[in-house]
Amino acid sequence: MSDAFKPLEGIRVVEMSHMIMGPSCGMFLGFLGAEVIKVEPPEGDKTRHLTGMGRGFYPTFNRGKRSITLDLKTAEGRDALDKLIATADVFLENFRDESLAKMAFSAAELRKRHPALIVASCKGFLKGPYENRTAMDEVVQMMTGMAYMTGPTGRPLRIGSSANDIMGGLFGAFGVLGALIQRQKDGKGHAVRVGLFENCLLLVAQHMVQYDIEGREAPPMPEREFSWPVYDIFETRDNRQIFIGAVTEGQWAILCGLLGLGALKDDPRLQTRMDQIGARDWTIPVVAEAVRKHDFDSLIAAFEPAGIPFSPIHRPAEMYQDPHVNRPGGLYASRLPEGQTFRAPGFPIEVDGAAPEPFGLDIAGVGADTTTVLTSIGLDEAAIAAVTGGVKETA
Repeated sequence: MSDAFKPLEGIRVVEMSHMIMGPSCGMFLGFLGAEVIKVEPPEGDKTRHLTGMGRGFYPTFNRGKRSITLDLKTAEGRDALDKLIATADVFLENFRDESLAKMAFSAAELRKRHPALIVASCKGFLKGPYENRTAMDEVVQMMTGMAYMTGPTGRPLRIGSSANDIMGGLFGAFGVLGALIQRQKDGKGHAVRVGLFENCLLLVAQHMVQYDIEGREAPPMPEREFSWPVYDIFETRDNRQIFIGAVTEGQWAILCGLLGLGALKDDPRLQTRMDQIGARDWTIPVVAEAVRKHDFDSLIAAFEPAGIPFSPIHRPAEMYQDPHVNRPGGLYASRLPEGQTFRAPGFPIEVDGAAPEPFGLDIAGVGADTTTVLTSIGLDEAAIAAVTGGVKETA
């Protein structure tokens, strides 16, 4: 295992963020070896207490971080935060600009006090007309056309994940890495700002560019004009759904052979990819009828060695039974403060042929590291009680 791959070891990140975008940025930096100290209010990050679909937010994106509590409504709490930031390489935040400015923690003010500091700000928008608007993942999906492209006409639909928040956090980490490299060259800190809206805009760029080149808009994905002969969901004999793709003439010929559709394979009207795409209105029902003659397991046993793109239609919970997900490095166990364990994916890369081995992926209790961290920057017991509102640490 490449457990020595910790390029950010020795880098300290002070994170003051909540929900997903900022925390995911900190998590990615932690996966690369950085020490991430999460600053929470005395009562703890509100994201810890979400239920329903929000239950997985805090555990997923705060693995491996240290936790301290500070009452930033007090001058003493703000002073303690500044002392902590003085020991850090990166300050990561996702609060409103005006809120930070009122506390004297804007990027400009921080860099005056700490010239080598990298300030990473995860915001709704980059600088411009919308920079002070409130944004959420669903908001920017609606704004950019992502929701329009996902649902059928007249029924905009957000995608089934907080993908913009997570990818925004990834761009934030990417910017931090660039700033750290730049600091090695110029010795200066830098202010990195990533926008949730701009992130989503990049995700729909292919549709924007098609319009700019051709002068016509792409229809929503459920009604899309296909660029491939087969790219559809079918039903098998044992009533299971399967996605099957055949995007080249070669794959078309192989698929026809595997499904016993020699007549389609040899049809003079279907000898080029464009011929096959143009005939989808009558060929797809033929393919669907052929698929229904086979069981799911027999199809995947034939498709995989033949190189045919295919997939079962899974629910997220089913990933815990997937053999590839359960390979070494696919899932890592973490422990919640109350003792329960859960499994979640690691960093989706391999280095030197193996997944980097993360370290310390447990979820810290609210303020579990407050005394240790604040003592290290010179605060005594009385001062710590003052800056935390007297809140006791939890394991």
